[in-house]
Parts: sequence; C-alpha cells; structure tokens
Amino acid sequence: MKRSRAGFAVVAVAVVSAMVGGLTGCARAEFTYVRHDDGQTYFKVPAAWRKVDQAALDKATIGADPESATARLRRQLIWSAAYDAHAQPSPDHLLGYGTGDEPFVFARIAKLLPEEQDSLSLNTMRNSVLPVTETVRKEYAEIPGYPLRDFELLADEVLQPGDGLRGVHVRFNYAIQGAGTETFDLTSYLAEDGKQISTLLIRCSAACYRKRAGELEKIAQSFKVKRLTG
Repeated sequence: MKRSRAGFAVVAVAVVSAMVGGLTGCARAEFTYVRHDDGQTYFKVPAAWRKVDQAALDKATIGADPESATARLRRQLIWSAAYDAHAQPSPDHLLGYGTGDEPFVFARIAKLLPEEQDSLSLNTMRNSVLPVTETVRKEYAEIPGYPLRDFELLADEVLQPGDGLRGVHVRFNYAIQGAGTETFDLTSYLAEDGKQISTLLIRCSAACYRKRAGELEKIAQSFKVKRLTG
C-alpha cells in the first residue's frame, strides 16, 4: 500500500453492483478512505472528489513562509489533507470562493504543545478551524477586511465516543463576502492524554448543504478516532 510521508494511506475500496438476473457487474470505487496509521484516525469521501495539492494546502493553512522555521515546525506537528468535489480542487474553496456550489472537506491532526494542552477546552475545539464562540468571533471581526459575517449556530453537541476521547460537533453558517452564505460542519476529538486533536471540517453553500445533507452527514459520521494515548 502506498503511504505518504506523513504516514497516511489512501485507499479506494471497490464496490460490486448487482446486475439484473443476479449477475455481478464491474467493480467501481465508491469511496476514497483516508486513514492515519499512527493516530488511527480515518474518514471517507466520495471517490469522485479530488485531493487538494498538498503544497498548495500547506501554503494556504500554515500562515507562514513555507520555508521558514515556523512553517517547518508546524509541518512536524500538524498533518492536514483536503478533498474537493470541484473539478479544479483548490485550498481557496475552503471558504467557498469560486466553487460553483461544490462541497469541500478539510482534515487536520495536530500534536499539541504543553502550553496548548494546558489551555485546551471544548470551546478551543469548537474554534479549532474557524471562530465559533462569541468571544473569538468578536476578536476576528475586528480584523480589517475579515470576510466572515452573520454567524448562525445550527447545531452544537459534546461527543463522548469512548476510549477516553472527548469531542464536539458543531454546524454553523457564515455569510462570506464573495461567496454567499456557507454551511460548515466541524467534528473535533481530543486524545485521552490531551496531546493530540483530530478535526474534520466539511463546507458547502447553505443551499448545497441542504440539498446534499445526507451525503455530507455520511462523511461526517465516517470520521472516527480510535484510542490515542501518545
């Protein structure tokens, strides 16, 4: 099995379709499964969705010169991947820009520094990708040109899946300049030892999410984290 440098394996699983008269047709790949061997974190996306170029994703999400010491350290601590239903996948589609109403999935696994472990809370997990809680939203709203406005909380639940894990699941809307109203569905889990956080974010326009809710909820429900004890 081919593995990335970060220890992930991406596997397309073939599904056999039944034909009329009980005959079996050709196998086709229905989903792409992404699994992290070390953290035992995995999820699935439709096989037709395309993986976003890793270098482009790192450049867009690290927030520093890719060759800087800060960026190199963050790459050691953080793994991320994104899948895009758009014909031309791009990290820009994380916020819905130019997507043509196609969904996008962003996954991240981060090893926490000691000072991050000490301050981590359920609200920190809610805000792990985009601002969700009122205090953090107000801080970001003061940034000149910040594109997220008109927050709407649609769902918020605390997760206790077992194996010492705890997590949150939140769904919310943002009106984004140049992209309309977008729906975000975030699931985040903290390891039992508090040293690692695993997050999955699904994005689509509000209209797209309503239309494809069943498909997108299956992706969210496929996001699993086994016991993480460092």
